[in-house]
Amino acid sequence: MGLLKLPLLALLLAALPVFAAEDTAALIQKGAYVARAGDCEACHRTAEHGGAPLAGGYVIDSPMGKIISSNITPSKAYGIGDYTEQQLADALRKGINAKGQHLYPAMPYTSYQGMSDDDIHALYVYLQQGVKAVDQPVPETHLAFPFNIRQLMFGWNLVFLDSQGFVPKPGANEQTRRGQYLVDNLAHCGACHTPRNALMAENNSQYLAGAKLGGWVAPNITSDKVSGLGDWSEDDLVNFLKNGHLADKAQAAGGMAEAVENSLRYLSDSDLHAMAAYLHTVPPIRDPGQTERVVRKVTPVAMSTLETGQGDQASLVDATGLNGARLYNSACSSCHGRDGQGSADKFYPSLSLNTALNGNQANNLVMAIIAGIDRKGADGAVSMPALGGDLNDAQIAAIANYSLQTFGNPALSVSSDEVTSLCRGGEAPLLITAMPYLLWGGGLLALVLLIVLVLWRRHRKHLREVQAKRVALNRCFHSK
Repeated sequence: MGLLKLPLLALLLAALPVFAAEDTAALIQKGAYVARAGDCEACHRTAEHGGAPLAGGYVIDSPMGKIISSNITPSKAYGIGDYTEQQLADALRKGINAKGQHLYPAMPYTSYQGMSDDDIHALYVYLQQGVKAVDQPVPETHLAFPFNIRQLMFGWNLVFLDSQGFVPKPGANEQTRRGQYLVDNLAHCGACHTPRNALMAENNSQYLAGAKLGGWVAPNITSDKVSGLGDWSEDDLVNFLKNGHLADKAQAAGGMAEAVENSLRYLSDSDLHAMAAYLHTVPPIRDPGQTERVVRKVTPVAMSTLETGQGDQASLVDATGLNGARLYNSACSSCHGRDGQGSADKFYPSLSLNTALNGNQANNLVMAIIAGIDRKGADGAVSMPALGGDLNDAQIAAIANYSLQTFGNPALSVSSDEVTSLCRGGEAPLLITAMPYLLWGGGLLALVLLIVLVLWRRHRKHLREVQAKRVALNRCFHSK
């Protein structure tokens, strides 16, 4: 009987490497999915289009300055090849790298802090064994004072970093728990869709109520039926997240287009449905001053209002012209139609059934004209040319105003100065605009404290001298 056990034991031992290889392969596959859900590639790509995945170098235009993403391939010289799993977990959950340096919250560790141990383990295995090492250095991030002092993040983290991990909302079922985990943690939707407070932390009293960033507006995605997604069905949301567009409602552009291309289109249908189901449970928040649904019933546009006529022949070829109708008809109508209804198959979207024109802000319309749209969804690629290099700011404003008046919300208007501001990234956060005054005030306070310190030290020196003289006099008196 003992002799029979030996071959069986040998067979089991021989199978162990196979089981281990299969387990590692499964972990790598899961880790790759976690990386997609976390949208790692969107930031940790190269500065050049089409570079090696996760090799870093991409420049993130933050309000504090340009932040350069790091190399997270398993390169031991320039990447995270020497990271332990705990060091990766600390970077994800605490915003502290292997050198003990604080990361900037452009790395969304305030969201990733809720990642599960299993997901971090799978991600670690994938990054170490499933990604090709790229031995390529990336430039250092150099922010202006005082943002270059990374130690300041210690105090910021004490106030704004919630370290309790993922906490499901009471009464949530399995689907909405999964959706909450994806929305709040892995996909970090709040990093864009929740507005920031004065210290640039997420203002959770306005959770997912929309925010401005980089000239664009990340819209309200609460369950409000006027300002948010309350009138979108679950299938509507899933189709938008997967493909980046929803006929006669919305199209993804800017950062959302990048999220669709690099992350959301790769997620499973069950995960997308979980996200949609959870978003429908988010308490509604109404945009201030908005009383109508963002996408309204289309009002037919009379063709007579679109005809610009021949007019002065010279003005028809004037590159500096500011006639919005003529500019629209020459630059936009070939795709969106002279009546703004797009194409019958909805490949070219309608402008009159479009959140970019029918909301209460024109930022996304202007930014789409300036920067264009370049997006890959699960159902194909979409490209809209950028006109920012061909038209001046006044002409972009003219096209935007004509489009708003003719196809969208006529209560909105855009000035050339506003276009210029959006080109530069939009209105700066309060902390950035106030920083020169804070630095001046801080410098003045430091000067006052320095003067007080000098006077105090002089006063103490004087007191010591007086005391010494008294002691000397007393000794002299007693010696007599």
